[in-house]
Amino acid sequence: MELTEPLAFDHEDRRDIYEYVESHGSVEPSAARQSLQMDPRPFGHHVAILKRDGVLEEIDGELRIAYNDTVEEEFEADDIEFSIRQARQEDLTGLVGAIRAAIGGGEYVDAETVADVVDSEGVLLRHNELESRIFFVACINDDVVGWVHLKHPEVEKLSHTAELTLGVLEQYRGHGIGSQLLARGTEWAASNGYEKLYNSVPSTNEDAIEFLETHGWDTEAVRENHYKFADEYANEVMMAIDL
Repeated sequence: MELTEPLAFDHEDRRDIYEYVESHGSVEPSAARQSLQMDPRPFGHHVAILKRDGVLEEIDGELRIAYNDTVEEEFEADDIEFSIRQARQEDLTGLVGAIRAAIGGGEYVDAETVADVVDSEGVLLRHNELESRIFFVACINDDVVGWVHLKHPEVEKLSHTAELTLGVLEQYRGHGIGSQLLARGTEWAASNGYEKLYNSVPSTNEDAIEFLETHGWDTEAVRENHYKFADEYANEVMMAIDL
């Protein structure tokens, strides 16, 4: 299933099953069936159709949303080997920890918000009638060391845009991991029909601004004194790139 694909179900029970799995991230079929109070035979029938249509998949005995991007890329730079792939539900704890560690002093407010939302919901990937989000992660020895996140509001007038956040643990910066993550996120967005990516950072986060500018992003607007860190105000730098 494509993240940009409209949700459409020809049976109410299939919608109920999908919405239950989507809201839980990953769930055992028996738990979903019991919670939805469905008989085993019709439940199994509807799950089989959702799997056939590429809406759901079953991994390690649990149902989850099925996405098509399963490519895992391998890289090596400065004697560091890392891979980039789509994040999975089981990456949630490591990903949230990596985001919070990477943002350090809190100068990346949007990323901090992403971490809080994901941690609170306990769900990594979302695709519902309100929003869709997807993550790609950079891993070293299966540990998450960086991420790129794309969030798409399910609003027709904004259907051509997505918000992107990105970060790498401080000890792994300077090896091209951030550039490869940005490339993966940008390529995914372009191939899925998005026309514009945007991101906002405090003006105090000069490294992030310079990084995005180096990769072709432009400042579209500045909101003065939009953030307040302790007793200090900072402008919001609103950046974007046309794909």
